Order: sequence, then structure tokens, then C-alpha cells
Amino acid sequence: MVTKVLSGEKAIEEGARLIQSGEVVAFPTETVYGLGGNALDPNSIAKIYKAKGRPSDNPLIVHVSRVEDIDPLVKEFSEINRRLVQEFMPGAITLLFPRSELVPIEVTAGLGTVGIRIPSCEVARQFISACGVPIAAPSANASTRVSPTTAGHVLEDMDGRIPLIIDGGECQVGIESTVLDLTSDIPTILRPGAVTAEMLLSVLGTVKTHEGEVLSSAPAPGMKYKHYATSVPMVLAESVNSLIAEYDEMSGRGLKVVALVRSESVGSMQGRNYIDIGATDEEVCRNIYKIMRDAEKEYGYIVCIHLGFEGVCASVMNRLTKSAGGKVV
Repeated sequence: MVTKVLSGEKAIEEGARLIQSGEVVAFPTETVYGLGGNALDPNSIAKIYKAKGRPSDNPLIVHVSRVEDIDPLVKEFSEINRRLVQEFMPGAITLLFPRSELVPIEVTAGLGTVGIRIPSCEVARQFISACGVPIAAPSANASTRVSPTTAGHVLEDMDGRIPLIIDGGECQVGIESTVLDLTSDIPTILRPGAVTAEMLLSVLGTVKTHEGEVLSSAPAPGMKYKHYATSVPMVLAESVNSLIAEYDEMSGRGLKVVALVRSESVGSMQGRNYIDIGATDEEVCRNIYKIMRDAEKEYGYIVCIHLGFEGVCASVMNRLTKSAGGKVV
């Protein structure tokens, strides 16, 4: 299969044609690039899982372009869900609803809930609207790999596996959407993202993590499973001093090491290889996946500075902790 990379109106028209014929298409959102198929077609869903090499017990998020498109997909659209939709959609949040019979169980991995979001990315909404059906989409990377934030990243993983990548430029958020479960007694963050716990608390009053901790500030999750993984080893460093110590030790063993540090710590690197991941939390969030992909191509070992657990950095740390397999020095 030849994978085309197109942009503009031609890309959207071609993408919609492919979706309507049962194919899958990679498309940009503000968070990361998605690998989309017709959410109402089990055969299309199967192609998504096959292209990614994704376990079929891992549910997919359904993307729509308008609030009105949510109703047919859900059994109940509660008042609290409507408040959250009004406050945060379009945007980088996925809300869990009781699924309607219209949604195939292949999308939800057999669960009774379906995750739905409306991207704020204009290209994404134009594409979904042109398709005329809701689009089920995980991130457009091979399973367990770092998520893609450019069309080039998608091509690295999906070349020859899918017919089309819609190039919408670089993603502006840079990590996956927040996933919020409102079907339980207390609203629960299943995956942190750019819509932070503090932002949700302003609407909900009470939020808890998937571990059951009731939040009054952003979560500090302890992650067990490796995911978002670079192709070379990566560890997190609690401080600049521990980062330098790890760098020097691994460099002394003959590895080509790079440090991922915030702008404020660049001056401490003193001739060591480093990549500046940004000055603000928003820059770090937007840059992190691209930098991880760049680093793994040139270096054999990555040491990344710990970002703390405040605001959007809590969400970035969720990904980095998984990528590092929980290893902190």
C-alpha cells in the first residue's frame, strides 16, 4: 500500500471518500494526530487496530464535529455532561457517556461507555464533517510508541499501513486529551491532559484520579505500565544535579546521552548534549513528543528532567513516567 500525504481541501475530500469506502485515514487534531475510521462500521474499526498493532481490548475515542452529533451515540446526556461540553468543547477533553446501541462494541472494547470528544482543530472538524459519520480514532502511531504531533511522525510509523495522512501542520497541544468519567459517583480523571484537574474543579467541585484519590489539586499519578515509549532507554531525573550525575555515568559507559531540560536549566549543561524542551508549561506540553522522537534518532540514552505535578505538567508527567517505565534517578 502506498501512503499519500496531502493537505488542504483536496486532502479532506480524499479522506472523506476513503472513510466512506471503509478505509482508515490519519488526521490532525490539536492534541496529537489520530488514526480514524467510521465509528459505526466494525470492519473499519478492525482496520484501525490492525494498522496500529493495538490490542482489541483497548477502547477507542469517538470524534464528532458538533455537539448535536453526540446525542445519537449516547443513552443519556446528563446535565453535568452538558455543562462540561459547554465549558470545554471543542477542546482537548474526552467525556465518557453510556453508549447507545448505535455504537459498535468493537469501538468500546465491550464496555457500556463510549468516550466522545469534539476537537478544536479546524482541519479535524472539517474532515469529520465531510465524512458524514462519527470518527473513531486512537493516536496515529504504532502501539506503545511515542504519539505523533506532525504528519512526518505519522509517516514514520504508518507508511505502507494506511492510504492517507492529512497534513494539518504541528499539533498545538502536544499530548492526548484528558479523559473524564462522569458515569461513576465522583467524576474521575482516567487520563490527564491539557484540561487539568484545576480547570475541571472549577466546574465540578470534586474530582478524583483513577486510583480513587479525591483531588483538590492536579494528580501525581504513579504509573505501572510502559507506554509512549522511545526506541532507546529513557529515565527521569528528580533534579538537575541527579540528571547531570546520570548523564555523566551513562556517558562514561560509552553511551551517547542527551538531556531533556527546561530553558532555565540550559546553562547547567556545560558542554553536555541537551535539548531545550521549553520555558513555559504550555511549550513543554506542545514540544515533548516531537523532542522525544528527535532524541531517539540521534542518541542512545535519554535523561529527562522531572516536571513536577502542577497543572498541565501533571499530564505530561503521566506520559513521561510511562515512557520511562517508572524509572526515576
